[in-house]
Amino acid sequence: MEVLIRDNAETGCVLGARIIARVVRENPAAVLGLATGRTPLRLYQELIRLHRDEGLDFSRVTTFNLDEYVGLPATHPQSYRHFMQENLFRHLNLDPARTHVPDGTAADLPTECRAYEQKIAAAGGIDLQLLGLGRNGHIGFNEPTGSLRSRTWVKILSEQTLRDNSAVFGSVEAMPRHALTMGIGTILDARQILLLAFGPTKVPAVAQMIEGPLTAMCPGSALQLHPRAMVILEEESATGLRSTAHYRWIDRHKLAWQRYD
Repeated sequence: MEVLIRDNAETGCVLGARIIARVVRENPAAVLGLATGRTPLRLYQELIRLHRDEGLDFSRVTTFNLDEYVGLPATHPQSYRHFMQENLFRHLNLDPARTHVPDGTAADLPTECRAYEQKIAAAGGIDLQLLGLGRNGHIGFNEPTGSLRSRTWVKILSEQTLRDNSAVFGSVEAMPRHALTMGIGTILDARQILLLAFGPTKVPAVAQMIEGPLTAMCPGSALQLHPRAMVILEEESATGLRSTAHYRWIDRHKLAWQRYD
């Protein structure tokens, strides 16, 4: 796992956008796995700027989002399809037919999960998967104790996740209790993984993910198994790590072609 510590979330998100931009420039038909939430917003803004000001071309790019709430139609203001449309898709020259988000209103949810896996496979697999990290260590909506080999599935949201995400719904009671999410096995199939984690509330989960044991109690720790997983932190979210000097040393001594900034 490659750990990149930057001064703040702003520089971390700009770095993340550069990493994604390199993937797209090297492979204009890249398949990107995308995430929602507050953490990647600044990264998406930078991708939009790169498209607008530097001509970064997304016309042949295919996207697959990690997850979606069960029961929310695509037009619902709190659905993840709506989030992506407003914060990224409509600002880029993406082909709408190439943007995929699980259908939380499907009549047969297990069939929808299997179909989502088939769509990813038909696209050739995911070249780069963007992730955030929940306070309880979840990636996607893979909550603690879930299988580390899981595929896209229906997950019951934990009480911690309900509390963390309830602000945009107005209350915990108004939130959906279930979500469709790529499984950890699906995520680990991506050829490259990029995870962002910022702020003091993420300190314990970051430490468990990077330096703790591989365990289903911290789903993010599964990234320890991936050959090309990068984690971008800022000074605050890295405070729980024991080996920051080592991570900084490795970062400073990269070869030129390994650098993104």
